[in-house]
Amino acid sequence: MDYKEIYTFLNGDLKKIEDELERALQAETPVLKEASLHYLRAGGKRIRPIFVLLAAKFGDYDFEKVKPVAVSLELIHMASLIHDDVIDNADLRRGRPTIKAKWGNRIAMYTGDFILARSLELITEIEDAEFHRILADTLVDLSIGEIEQIRDKYNFDQNLRTYLRRIKRKTALLIAVSCLLGAKVARADEYCQRKLYRYGYFSGMAFQITDDILDFTSTKEKLGKPAGEDLIQGNITLPVLFALRDQSLNREIRKVNGKADPEAFQEIVERIKAAGAVEEAQKVAELYVRKALQALDDLPDNETKPLLREMVLFIGNRKF
Repeated sequence: MDYKEIYTFLNGDLKKIEDELERALQAETPVLKEASLHYLRAGGKRIRPIFVLLAAKFGDYDFEKVKPVAVSLELIHMASLIHDDVIDNADLRRGRPTIKAKWGNRIAMYTGDFILARSLELITEIEDAEFHRILADTLVDLSIGEIEQIRDKYNFDQNLRTYLRRIKRKTALLIAVSCLLGAKVARADEYCQRKLYRYGYFSGMAFQITDDILDFTSTKEKLGKPAGEDLIQGNITLPVLFALRDQSLNREIRKVNGKADPEAFQEIVERIKAAGAVEEAQKVAELYVRKALQALDDLPDNETKPLLREMVLFIGNRKF
């Protein structure tokens, strides 16, 4: 099975999700509308809506009930990335100028706030208070994860546990909750909800570790940002943590800062890759993929179970 089959299977509903995202980002203020739609039209994998839709297939699937959950979670993700770009002073996202680069920090922050507000407005269509509690708790964790990333910038002495806890909050929990709320809105049984949450959590961990690997191994054309950008910004990812075990490389990595000489920095990137740090990080990503597959094996068979399997295999092996 090819990953593209997932899009084929969900094509009609994903198209409606895309239309709903565009409707949600209409604003009376022209600059706010333009900035919001600029980001939306930059594209994206729509991973979170896909997880919502597939998880909902384990219950009583009703697209009109599932739609606000899928759209809301994607908007939360979008808002967090816009805020990230301000914090990281990033000029490119998905190969296009960031909102921060095009309109400045203030417009970017308010655009992120506007998109987050739209997401919360949409989720009010779900009257179950449990949904709002889960989403609120997730937003708290997401915020803590972002603060932890700021706190740990250029902290080359952080340990593996610190890194894993940070990516859990920044990335994995929102994907886990996408699976959980998709199942919950479709009234899947509690056993399925628990297993789908675990599957989503492990998939999310694998997703972020793979993202951190791609920062070193992919190209600017594929990623839409320069290679090694995370390290330049002071974000210490798993490949860097493994590379720091090499004492001579450790000394060179510690010299990296936001003003690093591009040529010297590229040499460090190549040395990190040559040190086997990427392969070690890949093993950790593969471990989380296996854990996700184990959680998936415990779920009842249905038409979407093979698609969820393909999703996590794509996540662990993607090149963009």
